[in-house]
Amino acid sequence: MGNEGRLGRLNSLLRRRGVVLPSYEIYGGVSGLIDYGPVGARIKRRVIDAWIDHWSSIGGVVEVDSPTITPKPVLVASGHVDEFNDHMSECSSCNAVFRSDHLLKDVHENPDSLKAPELDKMIAQSAIACPSCGKSEWGDASPMNLMFPTRIGATRGGRDAYMRPETAQGMFMLYPALFRHFRQKLPFGAMQTGKGFRNEISPRQGMIRLREFNMAELEYFIDPEDPPTPDLGEWGSSVSLLPDPEGPHAGEHSLTFSEALDSGIVKHPTVAWFLALTWEFLVHVGVNPERIRFRQHASTEMAHYADDCWDCELSGEHGWVEAVGIANRTCHDLLSHEEHSGSKLLRGWRQFDSPRTETRDVLAPKGAVIGPAFKDEAGAVTKALSELTEIPDSLPFVLHLADGSKVEITGEMVTRKNEEVTLHGEYFTPHVIEPAFGIDRIIWHILDHGYSEIEKEGGEYTILGLKQTVAPFDVVTLPLFDKDGMGDLARRISSRIDSLPGIQGDMDSSRSIGRRYARADEIGVPWAITVDHASLEDGTVTVRRRDDQAQVRTEVESLLSHLSSGSVGDLF
Repeated sequence: MGNEGRLGRLNSLLRRRGVVLPSYEIYGGVSGLIDYGPVGARIKRRVIDAWIDHWSSIGGVVEVDSPTITPKPVLVASGHVDEFNDHMSECSSCNAVFRSDHLLKDVHENPDSLKAPELDKMIAQSAIACPSCGKSEWGDASPMNLMFPTRIGATRGGRDAYMRPETAQGMFMLYPALFRHFRQKLPFGAMQTGKGFRNEISPRQGMIRLREFNMAELEYFIDPEDPPTPDLGEWGSSVSLLPDPEGPHAGEHSLTFSEALDSGIVKHPTVAWFLALTWEFLVHVGVNPERIRFRQHASTEMAHYADDCWDCELSGEHGWVEAVGIANRTCHDLLSHEEHSGSKLLRGWRQFDSPRTETRDVLAPKGAVIGPAFKDEAGAVTKALSELTEIPDSLPFVLHLADGSKVEITGEMVTRKNEEVTLHGEYFTPHVIEPAFGIDRIIWHILDHGYSEIEKEGGEYTILGLKQTVAPFDVVTLPLFDKDGMGDLARRISSRIDSLPGIQGDMDSSRSIGRRYARADEIGVPWAITVDHASLEDGTVTVRRRDDQAQVRTEVESLLSHLSSGSVGDLF
């Protein structure tokens, strides 16, 4: 079967087999929203579980869960209220609206980096036709903030908020709890999976561009003076890298991650480590390694919070698509939240190898005044005064306490003096390395890369070649006929399979055995067990391998043992 129409046939299969379907279809559907059906939801759950297991394995990483509703001040501090925009262009003829850079995807290598005047000029010069009406009459490109606004609470006393555009900000808010959890020692990380929301201007391409999507993000907090530098030698495969086209390494390179770091193409050792871990995860869940590449952002397209950013792009029916972003967010987020909130809890502690002595100005608290003035808060005020790194020129001044509250310090409460202090360490703002995964886009490419069309017995036949780690079911049990005791035995075997830790089975007894094999192949089940007349006599079953249709006879107990150990392939 040729590739022409392959995308339509793949989408038809996913819909027919309950993998991915349009949302609210009986009401006409909503662009940019999808449902995962009973098969798709299982695939999604297994991909997410595999992601959590993968990043947990590096050590020093915990899972957290924060709200999807985010107060506006948090997103003001993060920069999303001002910066989280895409440009849109409206057709003057039919009033259809499109993302400006998407109109230029076949004209410019990186249209996302263009400013509004450049977008307008290129759209006009290229005579871009409206995808809806075919005319070339466009208004000026204008920015649109992509967050969904909402309110917390009723009436006029409510607070402005947004549906979160990323899970990261919730993890930054949890930094003080994480710092305590890890006994004030970096590096450590927090990971979170869940929903994100982006009010796309013109969502298209099915699972690729959604208004509500599934994310998996890790925020890894490090000391910038002592970043993790793991040995990258265990990742010996060469990968495709496309460095900044405006930088000294422009052009495509095929290198190992270690070579990329040593050559300066990847600048930061922890970023290089996370590129390797990202590649490893994607291959583990079934993405074709030959269809993975890493592209570095040009300085003109860098996110407002990033010092360096690499996109992991996957190739499929929609071309090269960003599925993961690995960003060096430096101290941008924690420092910005400290400045906006006044909290001093967003810092790390760096212990010196040996104590240091220095002379500096201090404000020594007068206990006889501070105690009565602040009562229960006196200890917190004294501690905050001792931690001042910049002494105000004049009094009174506002002092920020560790819990985020503020107090006014007057001249009679303190004495300004010069003293020699011994320092055992210093506070600093940690840097953050972040891999952010678009789960829906990854699932799409797993399905796309696993979908194959072959000829079988003179007809067309479809196989979804999923890895067992992400298949909706590990095995399906099929009675040859649901009579003469075969159905009862099949149900007993299926029940025993379901009791195996980490193994999920299915059972299908409807229609012919050939149709049931085909259904299992179309949803990616790697193994099928057939219970027939011989099974009733000798306790053996037929095990069928999806990928080459090979079959072998084995005893039930042997099969269960191999399922438990993940070694069913050894039966062949």
